[in-house]
Amino acid sequence: MAVSPTLQRTVVPAREGRAVLVSSGQRVRVVDLEGGQVGDVFVFARDDLSEHHSASHTRAQIDRLFPKVGEQFFTNRRRPVLTLVEDTSVGRHDMLIAACDPERYASLGVAGWHASCADNLRLALAPFTPAPPVVPQPINIFMRIPVDEHDDLSWLPAATGAGDSITFRAEMDCVVVVSSCPQDIAVINGGVPTSLAIDVLEAEDPAPQGATHRSGKQSLS
Repeated sequence: MAVSPTLQRTVVPAREGRAVLVSSGQRVRVVDLEGGQVGDVFVFARDDLSEHHSASHTRAQIDRLFPKVGEQFFTNRRRPVLTLVEDTSVGRHDMLIAACDPERYASLGVAGWHASCADNLRLALAPFTPAPPVVPQPINIFMRIPVDEHDDLSWLPAATGAGDSITFRAEMDCVVVVSSCPQDIAVINGGVPTSLAIDVLEAEDPAPQGATHRSGKQSLS
């Protein structure tokens, strides 16, 4: 695989969120720095934040719960916004669970303020106006929510190791927000949220056919 220069690295501290600008054709890689950490990824069209990634539109387009390498994510206007090009993790992600918010923590018995992915999104988008009025369904990278034969959901700890990553190619100029999920009541982060990193990279040369990673998935990078 050809090495692509990192134009920008943004560390997302545990329990916080960060926004980066990504141009069409560039790649954005989210790295689990310590392992076992879920990230909520939100994507918005840069010139109109009312257009954003939509989990329901994506599922309708690809006939899967989550895209595999080579498949795309779509907006609420049915336009492709990202393509999944590489995944060095175990390849388990989620697009069913809503972003955690203050109401979620209150329902879990938390008294008082608790950091949340919804609030992290709002803070990260504060420099952009007008801000979107709703919190879209996130792309929950590294989050394991299996569906069993009875259609029941399970909440499992993220299975990533330090340095595991997932990489997307931007199909339009966009704003990408990543929240290092603050969930410490459910077990998805092992009870101790840690940091993520967002790398913005230039486009890469095509990889040789058959290049694979630990997940057994091919890379398109």
